[in-house]
Amino acid sequence: MFDTYLFDLDGTLIDSLDDLADTCNYILAEAGLPTHPVAAYRYFVGNGAYKLAERMLPEEMRDAETIARFKAAFDRRYSDHALDKTRPYPGILETAAALKARGARLAVLSNKPDPFVRRLCAALFPAGTFDAVCGQRDGVAAKPAPDGVFAILAELSVEREQALFIGDSDVDIRTARNAGLKSAGAVWGFRGREELVRAGADFLLNSAGELLGL
Repeated sequence: MFDTYLFDLDGTLIDSLDDLADTCNYILAEAGLPTHPVAAYRYFVGNGAYKLAERMLPEEMRDAETIARFKAAFDRRYSDHALDKTRPYPGILETAAALKARGARLAVLSNKPDPFVRRLCAALFPAGTFDAVCGQRDGVAAKPAPDGVFAILAELSVEREQALFIGDSDVDIRTARNAGLKSAGAVWGFRGREELVRAGADFLLNSAGELLGL
């Protein structure tokens, strides 16, 4: 049915929650501000590093200058700690290898800044796993805008009917809908089944291996 698979990164391919939370809480504690439980970051992430910095701050501090300052602090700290605990989810490496063996094309589309996305993919996946990788970068509107999807489809010379978008949040499901793609919800990810059902995912995956049966 599909021969091209576009994946969200955090919460879909990799479990990065602890490293994201640890980075943010370190910055907050250093500034003398309240920290958050790790579980809270499941809902802070998903819209890029700037929105993450905004959401972790107390509401009265969410002015543009402060957010930008904390986003810069996040970039510096995360650069050194992005791989402390982050690993692919169970079954992801095996599923990716099986899809590649079938001749499928795999791509990553994330709202995480592009340099981090490329570094994580290179460190955690065998060379050649992904045919295209796109993180948040200038000139490409972030998800749920469809711009990143269209850029990847053009790069791979793929029609949208051939492609499936896989993600763990409503942002990903909306991205697929906005781009005219079918979507699959990664139930194992940060947000869980209920959000994916509400968002209208075309398929629900309880494990990565179920992707092979679509």
